Amino acid sequence: MHRDPQSEAIAASNQWQQASLDTGNPNPRIDEIFAIDVFDMKKMRQRLPKGVYKSVESVLEGGRKLTLGDAEVIATAMKDWAIERGATHYTHWFQPMTGLTAEKHDSLTSLDGEGGVVYRLSGSSLIQGEPDASSFPSGGLRATFEARGYTAWDVTSPAFIIRGSNYATLCIPTAFVSWNGEALDKKTPLLRSIDAISTQALRVLKIFGTDEGVTSVGSTLGAEQEYFLVDRNLFYARPDLVSCDRTLFGSMPPKHQQLDDHYFGSIPSRVLSFMAEVERELACLGVPVQTRHNEVAPGQYEIAPLFETTNLACDHQAMMMQILKSVAGRFGFVAIMHEKPFAGVNGSGKHNNWSLSTDTGVNLLDPQDEAHNNLQFMTYLCAVIRAVHMNADLLRAAISSASNDHRLGANEAPPAIISIFLGDMLEDLIDQIAKGATSRTLKGGSLDLGARTLPELTRDSGDRNRTSPFAFIGNRFEFRAVGSSASVAWPNTIINTIVADSLDYIATQIEKSVKKNSTQAQTETAIRKVLQQVIKEHRDIVFNGDNYTEEWQAEAEKRGLPNLKTTADTLPVFKKRSVASMFKKYKVLTKPELESRAEIFAEQYATQIGIETHQMLSIARTQILPACLEYQRRVALTMTQTEAAGSDSSFLGSTLDLITERVHRLTQAIEQLKNHVGFRNLDPFDASFYIRDHVLDAMHELREASDDLERMVDHELWPLPAYSEMLTIR
Repeated sequence: MHRDPQSEAIAASNQWQQASLDTGNPNPRIDEIFAIDVFDMKKMRQRLPKGVYKSVESVLEGGRKLTLGDAEVIATAMKDWAIERGATHYTHWFQPMTGLTAEKHDSLTSLDGEGGVVYRLSGSSLIQGEPDASSFPSGGLRATFEARGYTAWDVTSPAFIIRGSNYATLCIPTAFVSWNGEALDKKTPLLRSIDAISTQALRVLKIFGTDEGVTSVGSTLGAEQEYFLVDRNLFYARPDLVSCDRTLFGSMPPKHQQLDDHYFGSIPSRVLSFMAEVERELACLGVPVQTRHNEVAPGQYEIAPLFETTNLACDHQAMMMQILKSVAGRFGFVAIMHEKPFAGVNGSGKHNNWSLSTDTGVNLLDPQDEAHNNLQFMTYLCAVIRAVHMNADLLRAAISSASNDHRLGANEAPPAIISIFLGDMLEDLIDQIAKGATSRTLKGGSLDLGARTLPELTRDSGDRNRTSPFAFIGNRFEFRAVGSSASVAWPNTIINTIVADSLDYIATQIEKSVKKNSTQAQTETAIRKVLQQVIKEHRDIVFNGDNYTEEWQAEAEKRGLPNLKTTADTLPVFKKRSVASMFKKYKVLTKPELESRAEIFAEQYATQIGIETHQMLSIARTQILPACLEYQRRVALTMTQTEAAGSDSSFLGSTLDLITERVHRLTQAIEQLKNHVGFRNLDPFDASFYIRDHVLDAMHELREASDDLERMVDHELWPLPAYSEMLTIR
């Protein structure tokens, strides 16, 4: 059936306009936007008795556990607040190992025994729930017949209300564990890692005597989210996008991103209206959003939040992805979070901006103006350098997935080799540390732009490096390799843990050297000696050059840095004894919990590739091959008719030969991939290696064969929407 993309786009635009009318006031006042549906500490202070509120503060500070009596009072206040805002149900909102969030809704109402209903939320229901644990990925921690699992209220993350056209649900963020107490989710290990890094970071502050008034140190996070928008009509005409979130076939159009004209360009009005609605809903949920813009690839965009504590930022990231997807439909779009939905153009990441901060508001990774005199900053910096060098393979494994493998190493993403970019100023600083003394901090100076109407600009001490996977950018590290579809909880669990381990090591070495009666000068000398040794041992992880070059590949190998190119290469990292020992030491993951995650990651990888191979074969057999054969038939018929008329048919003959050759290649590629699908019956780890060694090449060959034909077959016959449509229709 012939498609008319322009008519489809007009229809989608009409649907968007109607949807925008249905959402209510298109230009809400600021006070309307920030009438947020979040039961935060401010709401608690307003609604709870003073003693109960103090108890909550004590829980947040780690001083005590929440009592059932306090929970009853909090539950009543939370219930009253929720029903005032129209809520009829509540749910324990958690993050299992599926890559998505999960929820089971229970009514806030119950029969009163007198023919009416009463609203009720008990303290026990607030702090503990019991979803079925056997149907979520557990990596062997739970058997099918072992169904019991528990959700536990996370007091550090405020409850919130999710709304629809005819419903409002109170969502209570929770952790999710098995009957044995083993973590089945992403939140539990994250919270444990936050405790671990707080303990070790406080030891360093105590050494410097700057711990007064500080009760905890936590990591902070700002995770930028890249995504694609595709017209809904085109999306649902692509079976590969529907089932895999990426195009398994597709030939690049003559113009895509070569001119870089989409990047930071004017945002199309339909897209901008979508973004505004997303930001309005996120504001109502207490999710702070700062930035929106066009990304490099056509149809690609970015939204960036403000910095928050890591646990809250991870919850907000999950909420942001959910809101992006739900709001997109109202405007005739589908939001795609896959790292590489379109081959040949930039993929999407989730730049993970990580730092350390005290509960008094001091950023421990802020070098300040004279960094060479900031010995405390140097200590935390050296801890990160050591952590990344010793655990580069684990960091690479933290962001592995079938989808992110397509992006890592491409020319818009960091390579699979993990290294640190420090910039000129900090690289000069660590070189000074290695020599034993620090005497200067490089300055960037200022820029005179040469026009009297333009201001003089302050220049940073060093440039940025967009090719580095782990880059220092002023007062934080940006882990650029995290994939756009991933939960940020897992990579931040690993960053927290490995840095906690390095802080522990450095603090221990300093404490061994510093006696109780040591002077400040003696203490500083001991600290510098430890930092000098750390830099000498771990300097190789620092690289300020172009991470895309072949020269860096060779240099990294010479330095002994791991180059784990695929998920299959990273999976054995989770089985290393040193990794298991570290997670156990800091009580982040037990050995069974770590092993279960390795099993889950391997199974998810093999399952995703299994879905893609099945879908690829289905599309190739039932859509692409018939279209190509029909075009082949038409060319043959036209050639016969031309010859019968006595005209020259040599051009048609060469065209027929070419398409016959390419159809033959396509059928061979189909059979080749078909011969490899047996990997789905293998153990997940064996399957991942088989995929790496055989399946990916077969998938690539089938795609190449199909894409060659797409560039030749009549567009009217081609059964799938083209890249030129999906990337441009807005």
